[in-house]
Amino acid sequence: MAVVQGVKEKVHLPIYDSLTVKPEKQLRDTETSSTLRFFVNVQGKTKLETNLQSASLLPHYNTFEARAMRVVISDLPPEFSEEVEIQVESDASPLTTVKTNLKRAMELLQQARESDSRSVEVFVGTNGKEDDSPADTLITLKVGELEDAILRHEPERQQPPQEQIRPNNGAGTIISKLIYSTVTTLYVGEKIMIQMPTWFFPAGAGPYSEAAKFTTHGEPSPTATFRFAEPIFIDKQQNFRVEIEIPDADIQKDVQKIYGPLFIWVVLDGYMTRDVQ
Repeated sequence: MAVVQGVKEKVHLPIYDSLTVKPEKQLRDTETSSTLRFFVNVQGKTKLETNLQSASLLPHYNTFEARAMRVVISDLPPEFSEEVEIQVESDASPLTTVKTNLKRAMELLQQARESDSRSVEVFVGTNGKEDDSPADTLITLKVGELEDAILRHEPERQQPPQEQIRPNNGAGTIISKLIYSTVTTLYVGEKIMIQMPTWFFPAGAGPYSEAAKFTTHGEPSPTATFRFAEPIFIDKQQNFRVEIEIPDADIQKDVQKIYGPLFIWVVLDGYMTRDVQ
C-alpha cells in the first residue's frame, strides 16, 4: 500500500533480538568473546529470535521511544553432545573403565540420582562400551563416579558448567550465573544511555512456578521490569545496540561451557512511530 504523506502513527511495538545456543552445542559455538551483542547481527534469524530486519537500525524511516528494557533468559533443559567421549572409572570389582558419551553419561547420572541406591547398573562389553547383552559384565556406577568423570573430562572446555551437572542444588542456576555475573549496556548512536549489572533488568515475562526446581528472572508481569525514568529516543537511521559483558575471565570460561538449548533475549519495550499506509 502507498504511504500516506505527512501522516504518522504511534503504536506500542517492542523490538527484540536474541542470542541462541542450539541443542548439543555450547555458548562458545555462538559467541567466543566476553561480550554478547544484540541488535547487531539479525540476518538469518527467525521471528522467534528477532523482529528487526536490518542490523542496528529501525525499519525504514521509523523512530522509536524506548520506555523499558528487559533481559529474558530461557530455562530449558540442556541437551548434551553425543560426540564428546566420556570415560567413567568404576571402583567395582574388577575395576572397569566404561566408555560412553556425554549425553549418555548425563542420562545415567540422572537415573543414579533418582534411584534409592544412588547408583545405576549397565552391561559393558569387552571393549568397555555399554551393551544391552546380558552376557556382558554388569557394572554398577555411582553418582560420584559419574560426576567425577564429567568434571575431569579433557579438554576442559567440553565439560558442562557445574550448574548443568548439578542443577538446583542450592548453588544457583544458569539464569543466576548470567544475571549476577554480567553487565548490560544500551548504546544509542555510540553513546551509553544506561549501564548496569544485568540483575537491574528483570525479564517481566516467561513461566512462573512456586516449585523449588524452577528458576525465573522476575515475576512474569509486564510491569515487573525496569522502566526508564525518561523515554530514550532512537531517531530514524540511528545506530543502536545492547551489549551484555562478562567482566571476569574465569566466569567467562565457565559461561562459554553452557550447553543449549538456550535463548537470551533483550527487549526494548516502547512506542514505534511509523508512516501510515
